[in-house]
Amino acid sequence: MNILVINAGSSSLKYQLYNMTDESVLAKGLVERIGMDSSILTHKPTGKQDVTEVSEILEHTTAIRKVLGMLTNEEHGVIDSIENIQAVGHRVVHGGESFKASALVDSDAKAEIRRLFDLAPLHNPASMMGIKAAETNMPGVPQVVVFDTAFHQTMPEKSYLYAIPRVLYNKYKVRRYGAHGTSHAYVSQAAAEFLDRPLEDLKIITCHIGNGASLTAVQGGKSIDTSMGMTPLEGLMMGTRSGDLDPAIVPFVMNKEELTVNEVNSMLNKHSGLLAISGISSDMREITEGMEKGDPNSTLAFDMYEYRVRKYIGSYAAAMNGVDVIVFTAGVGENSIVLRQRVLEQLTYLGVELDEELNSIRSGEPRRISTANSKVVVLVVPTNEELVIARDTHRIVQASNR
Repeated sequence: MNILVINAGSSSLKYQLYNMTDESVLAKGLVERIGMDSSILTHKPTGKQDVTEVSEILEHTTAIRKVLGMLTNEEHGVIDSIENIQAVGHRVVHGGESFKASALVDSDAKAEIRRLFDLAPLHNPASMMGIKAAETNMPGVPQVVVFDTAFHQTMPEKSYLYAIPRVLYNKYKVRRYGAHGTSHAYVSQAAAEFLDRPLEDLKIITCHIGNGASLTAVQGGKSIDTSMGMTPLEGLMMGTRSGDLDPAIVPFVMNKEELTVNEVNSMLNKHSGLLAISGISSDMREITEGMEKGDPNSTLAFDMYEYRVRKYIGSYAAAMNGVDVIVFTAGVGENSIVLRQRVLEQLTYLGVELDEELNSIRSGEPRRISTANSKVVVLVVPTNEELVIARDTHRIVQASNR
């Protein structure tokens, strides 16, 4: 079975085509600047030369039509026809309390995703555009939705409720939902497999650290707490997001600066975090370079970032009454040698012993970076959210055909 995995944003669309016989990637790519006359389609077919095409792509239906055309192109394609795609899997950020697992797309699922627009106004509408566009271009092909929030639906009330009037939860479902659940689920399972230990027996802290970042306490294979909240703004300091802050700051700043709700929301999501403190970039690579050159603002940004990651690890070790495994993943977690070193050298009270030589190795495979004597195993595990979406889509479509 060939499965097309789609991650639709408001002005972009990422895709990967999987052959599920061996879970190989036949092609992948990205459509950028959707809605403009200079949209860019970058197509990367396995075993063939990459190709970039600039054209007018005004909406997602055209974007997917272009993608399908590239996948079936005589020179750059990897399949003979659209009929060679048997299913489509979509990443959807917010499933609320309605979706505790991935689901087949039907009228009820689409209606519920629409109802959840208020909880993820930047993401769910884009996902719905992707779903509609796939339906238009591939009528009759089964589609599956895979939710970032689903893995965290195992959290207990004490973890997901906020200490605010209960009526706000009852009426509007104001609570912690988390994000990056697909990644946290994947790397925790991969860590157990790497160690050849049952996932059910492990206490794992997964650190998905990229431009957006979150940590999750995974106990017995289930998420019991996670750093992102009702939205992806809460939790760690991130590339452009503030992370945790005193909620009284919001009305205070709005009053002093005469900001609108949209303006303060933009400030906290797009103009805060590493970018705000360093004054130069939201990219950890550039922050690290600045720190190495002695720039005090870059150093402060790095220190604040590392400190907050370390604080959350400590809190989740307390939440689970211990930790067996710490996993680093995503862009920064997988690639920043210095961040991992700085975090781990301050966790010796947990029994963590970092092997600096192993930490300095760059590899696209799961690997251990703690010493043999370390009481806590520390791993770097490359995440693969697209593969999780493909696997869930394959499983659900096969079950629906029985």
